[in-house]
Amino acid sequence: MKYIIGTRGSALSIAQTNWVVNELKKNFPDIEFEIKTIKTKGDTDARPLFIINQKGIFEKEIDRAVAQKEVDFAVHSLKDVPSKLGDNLVLACVPKRESVNDVFISTNDSTLYTIESGAKVGTSSLRRAVQIIRKRPDLVVKPIRGNIETRIRKINEDYDAVVLAQAGISRLGLDVKFSKLSTDEFFPSPGQGALAIVSRADDSETISMLKKIEDENSRLAVEAERALSNFVESGCRFPVGAYAKVTDQKLVLKVVAFSVDGKKSMTVEKTGQKNDPTSLGKAVGEELVKQGVNELALNWRKTVEEWNKK
Repeated sequence: MKYIIGTRGSALSIAQTNWVVNELKKNFPDIEFEIKTIKTKGDTDARPLFIINQKGIFEKEIDRAVAQKEVDFAVHSLKDVPSKLGDNLVLACVPKRESVNDVFISTNDSTLYTIESGAKVGTSSLRRAVQIIRKRPDLVVKPIRGNIETRIRKINEDYDAVVLAQAGISRLGLDVKFSKLSTDEFFPSPGQGALAIVSRADDSETISMLKKIEDENSRLAVEAERALSNFVESGCRFPVGAYAKVTDQKLVLKVVAFSVDGKKSMTVEKTGQKNDPTSLGKAVGEELVKQGVNELALNWRKTVEEWNKK
């Protein structure tokens, strides 16, 4: 039997997909897997991600190939996958999550807290940019695009440092020095560090196979974060960091929302039942609204446009 897997053509996407294949091979050594690379809007649009203003820019074309039976399933970075999938598609599997934290990489091994004033720091994420500015308002934070290897290489060109996800470095096996940013102080994106394997909802045989490499706690955590994201995505405009963890039979979700200029923030932490992550995510979202989170989105467009001109 043979399965065709859809993914992006970046080195990270290929590495993630090969990891999935290796894990599946441990359970199904006789099955063949073929990787089909598919170009997405996110691969061809060079603008900063937060300017594009479109969900699913790194997955839409790939998931369309799944729905149209051009491939059997797709492997994505979960944070790139919208909280609501297309018709007849399902998040079939969430394998064991990698590190969720961001890292700081600089030319002289400086940390976020020791790098010289006025240093240029690159990031592809508005969430990261806001958190950097809040901790080091004396730094110059600039948008950066490109794959992980490109962003790291630019440290010696136009930037003094970059901030990106540790998971990508780990999956690529890159030999690069970095300082780890604690999730207690520097909140990750919802779903960061996790993979999402998408299949057709009516393909029970494929779903059954993929479930063999699912990690229950990783699934529960990201489902809570995705439920929160679904709430936030419905018209709100502000950077959000979220991280859920399974503790005994409970699930804890902590969320921090920031104004786009970084001057204001709001934190909500709630504990819910382990087996009901969706309700926990929704409850956190409702609490944010109750506390007036939508006020953080005021003047977001003007602030983003100004930052993009740097």
